[in-house]
Amino acid sequence: MAKSRRHLKFPLSFLHARAWLRTALTLVPLAALAACSASPSRNILGSYFPTWMICALLGLVGAVVLRVVLGKAGIDEALPLPAVVYLCAWIAVTLAIWLLWLG
Repeated sequence: MAKSRRHLKFPLSFLHARAWLRTALTLVPLAALAACSASPSRNILGSYFPTWMICALLGLVGAVVLRVVLGKAGIDEALPLPAVVYLCAWIAVTLAIWLLWLG
């Protein structure tokens, strides 16, 4: 007696999902690489700097100014986690400058 082999039969939807997943896993990295083709940069004293770096430095300056203002107003001592608050302020100011400058 010969033993018969059982083949797994997947439903058609599983095969379609697998094809979509394969396509997505192929196209997503290609789209990410295409987005990096032209990063915005600024010419400062003959050298090109990425715009995100300039925005991050300006955001840091904004967060330091906010810390000085909150310190003078006496609010700095009442903050529960000052490091987290100032980190969030840095990110918020950086993204606001990015949107205003390049948006």
